[in-house]
Amino acid sequence: MIPFRSPTEILGKLELSSATSALFVGAPPDFDAIVARAPNFAVPIRSVAEGMVRSVKDRFDFILLWQESRVGSRAALEEALKHLVPGGRFWVVTARRKVQGPRTPAAHRLERDDLVKAFAKEGMVSDREARVSAWHTAYGFVRADPSAPGGR
Repeated sequence: MIPFRSPTEILGKLELSSATSALFVGAPPDFDAIVARAPNFAVPIRSVAEGMVRSVKDRFDFILLWQESRVGSRAALEEALKHLVPGGRFWVVTARRKVQGPRTPAAHRLERDDLVKAFAKEGMVSDREARVSAWHTAYGFVRADPSAPGGR
């Protein structure tokens, strides 16, 4: 079991309560349950397995992609990003490199620098980070140029 932070802390740091619709991609079922138990939380969440993003037809103003491994991360990022509305926030949760416990070996873990490089091509910049568990950190991204296609 992943040692998650409290639901209130997670919602506050990710600013999930300000969203109108949310998509969770590849998030552990425990994470979905923790968010759903948060008091006074009413944002509709669609949760799909990592390989099922293509089945999603809607667009969301909040997307959280749970991606620990570098393997297949580029395709997962690009596919999930297609569902972000202009002005939306995109979060990627990765396993911290120097902790033991996540299922992905440290040498294969996706890191912040990998994400910054991948999103630069899409015109996205990292503007914050938040710990969601003792093992995981979420990195938030938004469009750098609001006038760009798909911008804020």
